[in-house]
Amino acid sequence: MPGGPASPAPLALGLEDAIQRGLKFNLGLLESQTATQTARAERIQALSALLPRVTGTLSETGEQLNLKTLGFSFAPNPYLTIPPIVGPFQYSTIEANASATVLDWNARRNLKSARANEQAAALTVQGARDLVVQAVANAYLLVIADASRVEAVRAQVDTDLALYKRAQAQHAAGVAAGIDVLRAQVQLKAEQQVVLAQQNQLDKDKLALGRIIGLAPDQVFHLTDRVPFLPLAGITEEQALHIALEQRPDYQSSKKLVEAAQQAVAAARAEWYPTVDLNGYYGVTGPSITDSHGAFAVTGALNFNIFTGGRIQADIEKARATLQQRTDELADQGAQIAVEVRDAFLDLQSAAEQVAVARDNLVLANQTLDQARDRFSSGVTDNIEVVQAQGAVATANDNLIAALYAHNLAKVSLARALGMAEQRIRTFMGVK
Repeated sequence: MPGGPASPAPLALGLEDAIQRGLKFNLGLLESQTATQTARAERIQALSALLPRVTGTLSETGEQLNLKTLGFSFAPNPYLTIPPIVGPFQYSTIEANASATVLDWNARRNLKSARANEQAAALTVQGARDLVVQAVANAYLLVIADASRVEAVRAQVDTDLALYKRAQAQHAAGVAAGIDVLRAQVQLKAEQQVVLAQQNQLDKDKLALGRIIGLAPDQVFHLTDRVPFLPLAGITEEQALHIALEQRPDYQSSKKLVEAAQQAVAAARAEWYPTVDLNGYYGVTGPSITDSHGAFAVTGALNFNIFTGGRIQADIEKARATLQQRTDELADQGAQIAVEVRDAFLDLQSAAEQVAVARDNLVLANQTLDQARDRFSSGVTDNIEVVQAQGAVATANDNLIAALYAHNLAKVSLARALGMAEQRIRTFMGVK
């Protein structure tokens, strides 16, 4: 959701600030919080079935009765005449009515199920927070990678421009062929096109990051964190898997849903159990409020089902089916978490090795470029070697940026796989 209009001053955006903005304005998290409110309301509704209910009544009644309709019939009596019509008369009543469920195992089990569902919904919110953190961190890292590519290509353009000017100077001095000038110019134009494409991709990915964290589309901002390369240490794959199963909010939420389904099965079975209810009222009634007398009634009842036409058995079968579904989902999610953790470790190991190789390759590519420049400046060869060496440097730069991005992305994935991503990303990334 938009977090407000754009500010006139450029915004300095750190990784932590971006995450906090995402947690505040991301629509997916807001919808999860609404679902939690619904679960809380359902729990309160289930609790109300076990609590006493008290109502008050203030009434004024006007009435006329035909005694014959009530079964009264009087033989003719010369000494006493009883009219068949009584009234009209009126009376006033003030009373408090109360009803309470003394014993109802079905309602008790439904309450336990609703509590488990509420806890599951709260854990789902935490899981949604982890997803938002992962999405924001991924978008932030992508912008960093884009900015690094733009810087690298611009440096390559500066190198190509210097080579082009040198080729022009050497051609003017008669020590280089015209094809060398043309070749250097083609290389320069090609890299300038790459700069334009990379800058466009950077701008688009910044828009995507701003959208995720609720910035206005026209808000100008720059990133303040560069997220250096930091090898992950201090945790093994087996330890990570154990932590994930203990702390992943979505996995714990699924366990609570299984618990809620178990209580729902018990609640369905409890429909066969007797219930004990207590109802009554106390008040005053009379021709008027000032001429009234106390009146009360108390009723205790034992209720039980004898024949329900299969309804209770159907409720039991439905609850069992839901329980089986929740159990299967929990098992599937546990297996998926194991895969996510192992995938993250594989990506971390591979990306770390790629970073090492890419750094070495970049050093070698730069050395090759320096030697090619020297050979061209000395007139030993044309600038084909220089152009090829520049292409190798550009490729080596891009490979290093991609490897660093993949390594940091794997750490974000691992933080999400372990749960509590917001706290773990700070540790894994080395960003305060």
